[in-house]
Amino acid sequence: MSGKNNATSKETGSNIAVNRKARFEFSIEEEIEAGVVLTGTEVKSLRAGKAQITDAYAGEKNGELWLFNAYIAEYAGGNRFNHETNRPRKLLLHKKQIRKLLGKLKVKGVTLVPMSLYFNSRGLAKIKLALATGKKQYEKRDTIKNRDWQRDKARIMRNKNG
Repeated sequence: MSGKNNATSKETGSNIAVNRKARFEFSIEEEIEAGVVLTGTEVKSLRAGKAQITDAYAGEKNGELWLFNAYIAEYAGGNRFNHETNRPRKLLLHKKQIRKLLGKLKVKGVTLVPMSLYFNSRGLAKIKLALATGKKQYEKRDTIKNRDWQRDKARIMRNKNG
């Protein structure tokens, strides 16, 4: 029960990698947290903050969910047993959650996009995935227009009060 209450505090201070382009490129429908199967050198590299998930995506492989194309730099202190940087990594979810997500992925245009990679309060590597559909060009223009208007509005209010 306490795990759900701590969901926001878990990811605040320990973000490793954030996919900032995801909210611009996709319409987010639902977010879900998943564990990631990592090797020792990958964890050490993540603790050093050397990861990138901008081009990553999650998909099915043999009835399981995997994270593809996520870049975790080689650990500098690693030896010949260092990890491969872009290898597929297994995602840890309950079977019921996997079946639900795979069913939703069958719909045309729906994809699983990684939003952020972080360590939770217990020190476990977690990834926040989002079920998303790609935005059209005119939707992206609307997003830019709204973002610019919010920035201008904040600037006007700041100057008015100052």
